[in-house]
Amino acid sequence: MIRPSAVAGRFYPSDPLRLKNQIVEFTQEAPAKIPAIGCIVPHAGYVYSGKVVGAVYSRLDLPARFILLGPRHYPQGERLAILSKGSWDTPLGRVKLDSELAAELKRLFPPLREDSIAHAPEHSLEVQLPFLIELAGDFTFVPVLIAAERFEVLQALGHALAKAIRNEKDPVMMVASSDMNHRENDAITRVKDRKAIDAILSLDGHALYDTVHREDISMCGYGPTVAMLAAARDLGATAASLVRYATSAETTGDFNDVVGYAGIIVQ
Repeated sequence: MIRPSAVAGRFYPSDPLRLKNQIVEFTQEAPAKIPAIGCIVPHAGYVYSGKVVGAVYSRLDLPARFILLGPRHYPQGERLAILSKGSWDTPLGRVKLDSELAAELKRLFPPLREDSIAHAPEHSLEVQLPFLIELAGDFTFVPVLIAAERFEVLQALGHALAKAIRNEKDPVMMVASSDMNHRENDAITRVKDRKAIDAILSLDGHALYDTVHREDISMCGYGPTVAMLAAARDLGATAASLVRYATSAETTGDFNDVVGYAGIIVQ
């Protein structure tokens, strides 16, 4: 199965040259690439969140295998949706799915369901691919979409992710895709996002889950992030660092209705 691009020309340029130039604009030359267990990056249109995404990916020693975890924004398809065969089209070329790793993850966590319907319109994972093509080169990935779930389900998924990664001889990096608080003013959003970020930096997925619900933080990818943090702790993570934070007001000039974006590396 070949999944066509769903948001090329809307979230990012469909013209390959324009897309390459935009990614170059958003990435920075790091003095030394650092290894990581995982990272958290946003998924808005590149004009809004591209600088945050680029700041994270350009600092990482990127492997050739990834598990991309994102929120299911649309109420269709399975709540825990994976794809294990085929490839995804982008303006910069076609990327293959990691069938072997996907099969192992499904074996370890049976609630994951093979489902192209959930993935067809979703942007949260697709927008990562052009950055990874430019910065990681030839790679494969496993796409996983997560609707809102109980903490216990997210934690169990995290444990399965860690087992799957630990069983592989080649390095695998997890990418949790999430924007932060939505559609409140800039001041409120920054306060709410700081609370969520502090929980992430403590590597405490339960604290993040509780904070998002208690503080009414509309962080769309808290589920993927909680699962990634559980896996990262199982894999020996000891630290997380905030690389860059921004809100959409920096692009639009509208401070009354913003979305927050955080780029975080977990090691």
